[in-house]
Amino acid sequence: MNLKGLAIFAAIVLSNISFGQSITGRDSTNRVITTAVPFLTISPDARSAALGDAGAATTPDANSAFWNPAKLVFVDQAYGGSISYTPWLGKIINDMWISYLTGYYKITREQAVALSMKYFDLGDISFRGTGNEPLGDFRPREFSLDLTYSRMLTENLSVGLTGRYIHSNLTGAFTAQGGAVDARPGRSAAADIGVYYNKPMKGTKNNTLALAAVISNIGAKLSYTDNDNTDFLPTNLRLGGSYTSEIDMFNSFSFILDFNKLMVPTIDNGQTVLGGMFSSFTDAPGGFAEEMKEFIVNMGVEYWYNKTFAGRAGYFLEAREKGNRKYMTVGVGFRKDRFGVDVAYIVPTNKREHPLAETIRFSLLLQVEGSERDKKSVTD
Repeated sequence: MNLKGLAIFAAIVLSNISFGQSITGRDSTNRVITTAVPFLTISPDARSAALGDAGAATTPDANSAFWNPAKLVFVDQAYGGSISYTPWLGKIINDMWISYLTGYYKITREQAVALSMKYFDLGDISFRGTGNEPLGDFRPREFSLDLTYSRMLTENLSVGLTGRYIHSNLTGAFTAQGGAVDARPGRSAAADIGVYYNKPMKGTKNNTLALAAVISNIGAKLSYTDNDNTDFLPTNLRLGGSYTSEIDMFNSFSFILDFNKLMVPTIDNGQTVLGGMFSSFTDAPGGFAEEMKEFIVNMGVEYWYNKTFAGRAGYFLEAREKGNRKYMTVGVGFRKDRFGVDVAYIVPTNKREHPLAETIRFSLLLQVEGSERDKKSVTD
C-alpha cells in the first residue's frame, strides 16, 4: 500500500470506528453513509447522552451550543460553562477519549454567545506497509473550535448560528521519495444554524412544549491528501420536540424526541456541498423506503425532583442497513446552587457484542446568576 493509500485507508477506518459501525462483512444491502470527521456528531455531554442522544429541544443548559445554538439565549443564568469527558470504545481500545469544553455569556436578555472546543484523541497506532515493515507510530487526534451567537426574536422564539473550525490529523505527514507529501492533516470550516420555539400549553400553567430544527456542519469538503480526494463533512439535519410537565412543585417529567438525518449523498459522485445536501433526500438506491431508513430516532425521558436530582433514560435507534446502532441509555444528574454533575451509561440492545457497550460519560457544570444589568432587555 503506498503512503497515499495508507492515509485514505486510515481515515476511512478511524471514521467508521468513531461511529461504532462494523467495517467487515458488509453486503450490498448495507449502505452505511460515511463522512470525514464523524466525531463532530458524537454526543459530548452526559445529560443528552442519557436521553438517547436527544437534545435539539431539551431545556437549555450550558451545553446548548452543541445541540442547538438557538437554545442558548433561553438559559436562565447569566454565564457558565461545562466540561465533559468520555472514554471511547473502551471494549476495544483503552486509550481513546473525547472531551468537550464550553462556556457561554448572556450579553443581554435577548443575546448570548458561547465558545466551545471538542477534542478527540484516538490513541496510539503503529502503521505498517504491505510487507509488514514498520512505517512509524502516531497518535491521531481531531478537534473543533466553535463560536456561537444566539438571539431571541420573541418571548418564545429564537435563532442561533455557530461558526466552526475543524482540524483532523489521522496519519501525521508521510513524505514520499522526492519530498512530496502524500498525507497531511485535514482542515475545514463549517456552520450550524438552529431555530428554537417553546411555549406553555394553552389552558395549562405548568406544561411546556418545545420544538426545534438544526442543520449542523454545513461546510467545505475535507481532504487528507489533495483536492482530488475529498470527503463530505457530516452535515446533519436534526428535528426535535420536548414536552415538559410539572406535576407539582417538586416533581417534573420531560419527554424528548429527535429525528436525525445526514444530509450527505448515499453515494458520493463528486457532488458539491449544496448539491449533496439536496440530493441526500432523493438519491438512495432503494428509493423512498431507503431514504426513511436514513433517519435516526432518538428518544428520552427526564425526571427531576425539586430541580436537584434527575433520573434519565433513552433509546437510540438506527436502521440495520445504515449502521445498526441500537442501544438504551441511562443516567443521573445533580444540581446544587451554581454547580452540577451528570453521568450517562450505554446499554446496547444488539445481540452481538457492541463496541459502544459500557460507554460512560461525565459532565461538570457551572452556571452563575447575573446582576440586574445582565437581565435587561435591549429595548428597555
